[in-house]
Amino acid sequence: MAYFLRCKNLDFSTGNQPVAMFNEEEADNYGIHPGDRVSLLWSKSKKIIASVDVSNKHVKSGEIGLFEEIWQKHKVELGDIVEVSLESRPLSVETIKKKMLGKPATYAEIYALIEDISENRLSEVMTTYYAASGFVKEFSEQELYYVAKAMAETGEQFNLTTKVVDKHSVGGLAGNRITPIIVSIIASLGIYIPKTSSRAITSPAGTADTMEVLCPVSFEMDAIKQIVKKTKACLVWGGGVKMAPADDHIIKVSRPLALESYDKMIVSIMAKKVAMGVDCLIVDVPVGLSCKVPTMKDAKIIEEKFKRLGRRFGMKVEIMAIKATEPVGEGVGPALEARDLLRVVQQHKFRPIDLENKGCKLAGRLLEMKGYCKKGKGFEIAKKQIISGAAWKKLNEIIIAQGGKKDWNSEEVMQEYQRYEIHAKKSGRVKFIDNKAINEVCMNLGAPIDKYAGMHIHARYGTKVKKGDKLFTMYASSEERLKLGILGAGRNIIFHIG
Repeated sequence: MAYFLRCKNLDFSTGNQPVAMFNEEEADNYGIHPGDRVSLLWSKSKKIIASVDVSNKHVKSGEIGLFEEIWQKHKVELGDIVEVSLESRPLSVETIKKKMLGKPATYAEIYALIEDISENRLSEVMTTYYAASGFVKEFSEQELYYVAKAMAETGEQFNLTTKVVDKHSVGGLAGNRITPIIVSIIASLGIYIPKTSSRAITSPAGTADTMEVLCPVSFEMDAIKQIVKKTKACLVWGGGVKMAPADDHIIKVSRPLALESYDKMIVSIMAKKVAMGVDCLIVDVPVGLSCKVPTMKDAKIIEEKFKRLGRRFGMKVEIMAIKATEPVGEGVGPALEARDLLRVVQQHKFRPIDLENKGCKLAGRLLEMKGYCKKGKGFEIAKKQIISGAAWKKLNEIIIAQGGKKDWNSEEVMQEYQRYEIHAKKSGRVKFIDNKAINEVCMNLGAPIDKYAGMHIHARYGTKVKKGDKLFTMYASSEERLKLGILGAGRNIIFHIG
């Protein structure tokens, strides 16, 4: 059945997706729903397919609102008459309906859904329905495999002639900037480890933010391949390539509603590792009351799901669930974390030993998983690469290949800044360090947008402090921003002393 409506040009844009907006009551009468696709016909030579949105505010009965992607490209004039007909409902929408009813889906259905999400064919409303469907009934292990596989196959893939290894962290712990240390150790031994990392979302720094202090991190896939061929590694921003693009859309709609299950996190990580051609993966899972994963019981659930899914892809996966009572390293914020990791690989006298040891521990285990050495020997080999300077030589090579400065000195990383020290108000033992409070204070200081904002931790968990001892120092690029950080520190108790 066809309907005739008068065009209204709307000052809305999706970026690339053609969208037609109907009056909500009229669409309901026509049996047209958000996310459906309709054909719009002006003449025999003017026909397009558009996704449906609805509104009672912007479109009256008898009108059809056209987003800029339609009326600008197709020269539609205000008041033009368009013939509208409903296309067959897309398989992706039918799949969402099945999942909302708790029914299983086939690979063809999952693939159609993920492809439509990655190509912006579904509205944010429909994508949100999909994100929420996992809470109606958990996806089966088979369906999780389907989703990860489809996400990898609908985006760019990194195909080398050899398999590669990788390390990933589920996040949620301040500092903990071990990835560049691990990458430099592994690559210095001739093993491929191309690393795509995220920017911070709700924390003071991601690996990409930290590396951007030292070198560019945004590259297209062809450029990344050239860097890896030259250095056997890279440390780049994953958002610069279309790797598992559907995942980015799902994260966008999930974040405002806090709709992220462990399944969603695992599939998101695995999809990108499949796209990278990884055969050995080690996953860092910090466990603590103020971390993303609060208990070892939760970590065990995550471990079992990661390993089962890894086996489906022929990938060795190992989880390093480590109790986290405090930040790893001393700096929190992009430049401060960059200084920490450089101090480690350059063996500076003020290097954070906990950061060095954790990096060597995970790198060593990755070497054992890969079969480079016998079990129990990896840590020693990794440590040797740090002490000998081989890891720093390799990291310097990667930085230069990505367009960064040669021979960074760790003590030159921090530029002009304002600083403010926080001291203990009483004597006692540090019984708890609130990771979430650290994140909030650092973000008030301007991190991660301001690369030189953040804090340096002086006191450690379990140690005794005296009244007046330094607990942490805050850094900001301006006095105004420092004042905001001081206010944040006044409302957030980071160090609990008793």
